[in-house]
Amino acid sequence: EQPRAAATDTVRHLPDGSLVVSTAQLARDIKGYGGEVPLEITVNDGKITAIKALRNDETPEFFAQASQLLQQWKGKTLDEAATMRVDAVTGATYSSRAIIGNVKRGVDFARRHQASQAVDWSVMLEPKSIVGLIVALMAASLPLWVKNRRYRIVQQVLNVAVLGFWCGTLLSTQAMIGFAAGGLRLPEMAISAVMLVTAFLYPLVLGRRQYFCSHVCPFGSLQMLAGRCTKRKIKMKPRTVKILTRCRRVLWLLLMHGIWIGLWADWLGYDPFAAFMWRTASPIAVGIAVAFVALSMFVPRPYCRFVCPSGTFLSLSERLSFLPKK
Repeated sequence: EQPRAAATDTVRHLPDGSLVVSTAQLARDIKGYGGEVPLEITVNDGKITAIKALRNDETPEFFAQASQLLQQWKGKTLDEAATMRVDAVTGATYSSRAIIGNVKRGVDFARRHQASQAVDWSVMLEPKSIVGLIVALMAASLPLWVKNRRYRIVQQVLNVAVLGFWCGTLLSTQAMIGFAAGGLRLPEMAISAVMLVTAFLYPLVLGRRQYFCSHVCPFGSLQMLAGRCTKRKIKMKPRTVKILTRCRRVLWLLLMHGIWIGLWADWLGYDPFAAFMWRTASPIAVGIAVAFVALSMFVPRPYCRFVCPSGTFLSLSERLSFLPKK
């Protein structure tokens, strides 16, 4: 295990209010071709204003090529930087990967540090936050007793448009890993809190299994809306559905194992949930999302039922409920 650095070695504040994060201690396990590649990341008003490379033992020629990547994060918010997918520079792969790893480690630390310093109540006064919270609360409560088909369509549209594309709030695997690492900041993350309650407590307290996937999740709602576009469906044998469901669990175990041992972490960038943040999403993630939405016109919610890692985790947690399924 890498030794932890003191807070003074890792972060400092400038007179203009900027936050400077050094990855010298945070990313000692991330190596380039010649060793560690520490960086200093300067953040002001929630945006990255500069990234400076500190002393390292990389080959100067190759490191100069890899350093071109540093400009890609400049001007991005910490949240945008955390979800960005940046490819290594051809010919300077080792240095590039070290830079990308250091930036990610530094951005994650900066997000946690800023969250621990103050609670921004003004976020809840923004129209996006107010409308998003109202839609999330509607999705969490009204379907419990409102069974009207037209209402459900309206709610699904709101889930997709507001919670998905406008707020970008989803319970993706990456989001849940972030909650586990940095906690849940309130009130800024009130929408996420509502989602977590419906995802984890509804099955345990109300016996409402898969409630989140069916009534709240923006990508689940988008697939259900696509399914209404045609009555032509592909009929699947129960045995086929059972096999695909088991494959989903195996896939989840493989992906989680890959994250734990430090491999395959890049697959998080291909999660179709990221397509809702289309400005920063990778083309591959958008393509996967479009493909599954198209398939959902003929197969009900294929991603939710046969692939979704988040849904697999939720279904496993629902087994803890002793209440009858509703």
